Amino acid sequence: MGARRLEGMTATGEDHVTARGGPWWWARRRSAVFDVSLAVVSALECALEGVPFARDAGIPVAAGVVFGWLAGAVLLVRRRWPIAVVLVSIAITPAQMGLVMSMVGLYTLAAAELPRRIIASLAGMSLVGTLIVTFVKTQQDMARGDLELGDWFVPFAAITMSLGFTAPPVLLGLYVGARRRLMESLRERADSLERELQLLAERAEERAEWARNEERTRIAREMHDVVAHRVSLMVVHAAALQAVARKDPEKAVRNAALVGDMGRQALTELREMLGVLRSGGEERRERAASVPLAAVGVAAAAAASRVVDDEGPCLAEIEELVGQSAAAGMVVALSVEGDVRSYAPEVEQTAYRVVQEALTNVHKHAAGAKTYVRVAHRVSEIAMQVENEPPEEAAASARLPSGGNGLVGMRERVSALGGVFVSGPTDAGGFRVSAVIPAS
Repeated sequence: MGARRLEGMTATGEDHVTARGGPWWWARRRSAVFDVSLAVVSALECALEGVPFARDAGIPVAAGVVFGWLAGAVLLVRRRWPIAVVLVSIAITPAQMGLVMSMVGLYTLAAAELPRRIIASLAGMSLVGTLIVTFVKTQQDMARGDLELGDWFVPFAAITMSLGFTAPPVLLGLYVGARRRLMESLRERADSLERELQLLAERAEERAEWARNEERTRIAREMHDVVAHRVSLMVVHAAALQAVARKDPEKAVRNAALVGDMGRQALTELREMLGVLRSGGEERRERAASVPLAAVGVAAAAAASRVVDDEGPCLAEIEELVGQSAAAGMVVALSVEGDVRSYAPEVEQTAYRVVQEALTNVHKHAAGAKTYVRVAHRVSEIAMQVENEPPEEAAASARLPSGGNGLVGMRERVSALGGVFVSGPTDAGGFRVSAVIPAS
């Protein structure tokens, strides 16, 4: 549910509504019918009270009736101009008419969105006017003998009737106005909360989408590293097998065995990776029912990190990696500097993958070129460099296909750990890949 555009509030503090369905200033048709009914009742009351007023004032009865009818009909505009209604009721109080208009007008005034000093002033004026009129009327009745009570009754009756006609509508109006304002405040807070929840949901969805994209990228990078290197070696060995199959059967047998070993290693790594992906997916599904929506992005991102870090190669396997390339016919030299020590799993895995991908690129683009692999263990970092000499023309013509993502993947891996990655051709015509990764 989105935020609602609320329109129009009446002077009495009526609730906001989505669309105005009534005529003129009324928000609803039902409100218009109700106010018209009140105005008719008030006009009839004032018209009837206009008869004795006309006789006492010495004017035609018809004039008194018309005056009372017009004065009572002012109640029709109570929602639009409540102050005018109260002022008219105060003005006709000496004529002893407008009881309904006075009480309804005071209620409407007290419930309206008006300053309290205005409400208090007009309510006080109405109270004083009713008090004076009631006092004079009661005193006249006692003087004519209509009432035979003590002198105490005149002020008592005046005060009681003035308070009875003024205080209840004012207090009720104040209560209803406060309640309406409270409900409106709660409604606005609910709308604001709904908007915030919607915004949080959108942000969570964005983070979840980002995590899914990041996970796909990491998986694709890992699959590229695993498959490309092994398959490249298999292709190299298969080419060598084809070349020596008839001339040197024993070497052909050794190359065939190496091809089988490479295939089995590739399948083993793929199975391990797929197993991690399946276990990670089942774990996320089990937690999905209890994890709040706002935590989806965080959980997905964490799962994406675990997918490729739970099981992976380490620096101790670099010597074996270089040996595999040497067995495939590459002239490669490995040198290790500094004190060999263990690092965090993600550091060792990234260092291994950089060397692996660099050797794969040599197989693809510079087959037969002499290659140097250097690994340096420093105080706060580990550095690795793979550099190859220019390939022979005959070897360069038989390059393997490339997807062009190897260098990009290496750069992403190293940068994710806060390291530096540099690659490019050498002055001698070869190619160099260098990377430095913080040790912690």
